[in-house]
Amino acid sequence: MEVEVKLRLQDASAYRQLTSILSPFHSKTLHQENLFFDTPTNTLSSQLSVLRLRFLNKDARCIVSLKSKPTLVDGVSRVAEDEEELDPCSARACVEDPARLGKIESRILKRVKEEFGVGEEVGFVCLGGFENKREVFNWKNLKLEVDETKYGFGICYELECESEDPDGVKKLLEEFLKENGIGYSYSKMTKFAVFRMSCGMIIPLFLTYKQW
Repeated sequence: MEVEVKLRLQDASAYRQLTSILSPFHSKTLHQENLFFDTPTNTLSSQLSVLRLRFLNKDARCIVSLKSKPTLVDGVSRVAEDEEELDPCSARACVEDPARLGKIESRILKRVKEEFGVGEEVGFVCLGGFENKREVFNWKNLKLEVDETKYGFGICYELECESEDPDGVKKLLEEFLKENGIGYSYSKMTKFAVFRMSCGMIIPLFLTYKQW
């Protein structure tokens, strides 16, 4: 179970202010391309799951993820997540031809076939995706991730931090942001949900409520 604090930054000015203040603690920058897959009949999303390919730094790496049963309440996200590294070249070929996903050697793709009945026979479609620039900071024994996410409608900014003590971390981060006059709010939807809505895709009511 992945547990994260997710705080939506007010605007580009808040993003620049936060990254400037945290600059002494900067660890790395990650350029991510996130692409999502399902069946033509939304087999995965109808069961509160999503399959994602994430390419890092121009295909230097690729990670396939299966996320299930998410919730996002008061800025704290909880989701069952399983991840695995894939060969970037093979993964990129799957983007060009999603049917290849049913044939690729992968523990997670095997799970998808066994648990959801999705494989070569049913087939996948690529839903599209979005780009994200992630600035990573090591601050007070926490790994802070500050995201600049490009959707079809514009850019959103978010602060994330994975922790086993989300309430304590959320309090610490809120105090820090308020002390520095940085505008924020609790994230109410995951990036995947924002992406789907931006594309005009239909999200079942329960998925919206669960903050997919």
